Amino acid sequence: MSPPFATLEYLYLGTSDFARDCEFYEKVLGGERIWAFHAFGAKVAAFRLSQGPLILLADHRPAPSCMPIFAVADLAQVAADLKARGWHSNGDLFEVPNGPCYRFTDPSGNLFAILENRRPDAMERSFADPTIPAQFGSSISKSHYRR
Repeated sequence: MSPPFATLEYLYLGTSDFARDCEFYEKVLGGERIWAFHAFGAKVAAFRLSQGPLILLADHRPAPSCMPIFAVADLAQVAADLKARGWHSNGDLFEVPNGPCYRFTDPSGNLFAILENRRPDAMERSFADPTIPAQFGSSISKSHYRR
């Protein structure tokens, strides 16, 4: 049997202090900030620390927490295959900028997500677009986060 998921795309981490943790990932660990947004009441930033998945740092996720997000080619088919083996999602299908997702837990309560990456690089393109207004408030501008 082949693996049900294609790639590990993201490690979705919670933060209790967004600015402090962003500085840690960028300055201390030497990560590259790929994008950062403050929209819909949440601050989220993506960092590249390796050739593997991006680190997504989010102030709306509890700290400490880490939710691996796996990409799949066909979310409906993968979900149907998994359901046939006893899997169930935590809630309904939901959308993120890159595409539709399901959250689920393993028997020990570890949280995961699967994503059909229909719009790859959606966040990177938006972050690079100078016509999108700064979303970080008066003290921090979007240009502060752009490399």
